Amino acid sequence: MPRQTLTSSAVAGVTMVTAGSMIANIASYLLHLPASRWLGPSGYGEFASLLAAQLVLAVPALALQTVVAREVVRGKGAHAVRLLGYRCAVIVAVVAAVLVPVVSVALDTGFLATSSALIAAPLLVLLATEQGLLQGAARFGPLSGVLAAAGVAKVVPAVVVLAAGAGPGLALAASAVGTGLVALVARLIADSGVQGEAGTRIGVVAVLKASQVQLALIALSSMDLVVARIVLSNDDAGLYALGAVATKAAFWLPQAVGVVLYPRMANPAQSVQAIRSALAILVGLGAVLVAGVAVAAPLVPLVVGSAYQPVQSLLWAFALQGACLAVLQGALLSAIAGERTHLAAIAWGGLAVEMTAMLTVASTIGQFIGIAVVVAASTALVVAVRAVRGARRDAVTA
Repeated sequence: MPRQTLTSSAVAGVTMVTAGSMIANIASYLLHLPASRWLGPSGYGEFASLLAAQLVLAVPALALQTVVAREVVRGKGAHAVRLLGYRCAVIVAVVAAVLVPVVSVALDTGFLATSSALIAAPLLVLLATEQGLLQGAARFGPLSGVLAAAGVAKVVPAVVVLAAGAGPGLALAASAVGTGLVALVARLIADSGVQGEAGTRIGVVAVLKASQVQLALIALSSMDLVVARIVLSNDDAGLYALGAVATKAAFWLPQAVGVVLYPRMANPAQSVQAIRSALAILVGLGAVLVAGVAVAAPLVPLVVGSAYQPVQSLLWAFALQGACLAVLQGALLSAIAGERTHLAAIAWGGLAVEMTAMLTVASTIGQFIGIAVVVAASTALVVAVRAVRGARRDAVTA
């Protein structure tokens, strides 16, 4: 009976988190449709590359949610984890301010657009703190609602501004405002039901250890967009950015699997089975998504315009890259859960190979996505095998 109850709880949690995540991701993808049409390939290339840079800078938010959830399970109170979140937000804000001129020059983007994109990073850190509180308390219903609200609030203001004829800068600024408002609402929701030690201080080092794992993953999923902006023409970079929407879909849609199975991954008695189950589910979902994208690819020019037709035949490859990265994400989550963060070195090595090849060999969209698929697939395979073996050793030792 306990096992049956646990399974039902996991299924319910995955269902709720998936629903919230899907709403957020659908909203995010819908943003790319009007943005690509109204901004054109060149303007959309700037818009998409800045969103990618924003995601890289917001890596501490992803790591922070994991750490906050873990600390709540261990008995830490809301005050302690929020202090940690505030410190991380300040650090990210300072880094963002320093990087604005650097990113603006490197990506050839406007100062307003760059500032608007990067200022959202510390707001995402604050939002992640509240999401971690909900996750650690196993309040998957409210967590699902916050995830959905965050996606909608990020997209709707940007679409309204774009519809009014504004450019990438004001659209990204409106998106940041929406994120900040959801962070405030999430705090009100998370305030109820969290109890624990009030005076315990949590060090930022815990977030840094998890961040380097998350950073490797996010860099692998985003830096190709940044390099494409540097190497390819503005139009080709915009085409590559549209194709990358399929990558993001296949990458982010299965994320609820890791969110719900993460606590079991941290338990040596259950970690091997949890990791195997997560990887099997991710591989299956990835195969379905790749097939779905291949079937739906002919509809792309009808939806976003004939200017994007050259990337239609490559959309399945973009989805395959995302599916491989989703498997890698599951394996790296198990590394954080089992404190085997050294596995991130494999992902960092894959990133180095990918960046080198793209900067020195690739000159077309097809070559770019080909390199990205090979690196994502090989890295995911190696990390997954090492993760299962490491969990098995830990289980034997325990």
